Amino acid sequence: MNATVHAQPGSGARFDWGLAGAAELGRVCAALVVVDVLSFTTAVEVSVARGMRVHPFPWGEQAAEYARRVGAVAAVGRRQMTGDRPWSLSPAALRTAPVVPDLVLPSPNGSAICAAASATGLPVVAASLRNARAVGAWLISQGYGSTRAPIGVVASGERWPDGTLRPAVEDQLGAAAVLDALSTVPGGLSVEAAMALAALASVPDLPAAVRGCVSGRELAEMGFAEDVEIAVQVDVSEVVPLLRNGIFAAA
Repeated sequence: MNATVHAQPGSGARFDWGLAGAAELGRVCAALVVVDVLSFTTAVEVSVARGMRVHPFPWGEQAAEYARRVGAVAAVGRRQMTGDRPWSLSPAALRTAPVVPDLVLPSPNGSAICAAASATGLPVVAASLRNARAVGAWLISQGYGSTRAPIGVVASGERWPDGTLRPAVEDQLGAAAVLDALSTVPGGLSVEAAMALAALASVPDLPAAVRGCVSGRELAEMGFAEDVEIAVQVDVSEVVPLLRNGIFAAA
């Protein structure tokens, strides 16, 4: 394998999928953008907009222990929410749950990617359809997007039952929305980023596409259609959640 080629050299904005893609872009990029529309990065935007600091953490029981160690509250699974534990990966729940200073928010995809990426020391931004334009504008304002300081955009994707990556429509569209905001960066888009961006042109109704995709329908059938409705609100937020020292807060 030619590692240099896989890093998409010579471009200011690059695109890849999942944990492995994030690791590859993290070797060569100056900043990373992680997109997990349903629902981690949407939940991060909602939480940070309300003044909470969000700690990304891989999915698993260790999240509660980590939360105790750092003096935070640990979010639970959507179906495990109670009156005493109203914090979960559900953006709708996070809109109404009591505001806490620090929230540990585990997920198997976006949160795990962000937790791993934080070890690189790079700026890591959580992007969704809600804040894609704001994220792009902030990155450009900070001087990212040249061939010397490229941006890596990572679509988190979902998982098949065997643990392998399942590319997810909602994350490709979320990444495309970010890349659209980055389309004028001086270093230009890599071929991979340009192809990801091209997905927007084939979708006349972005919210309808996310509602109708596998992940959107799955959440709705589980009784969490409101989470999908929050996620499909396009460019309604100016909040740019930036990961510093393992914690997301407003940039």
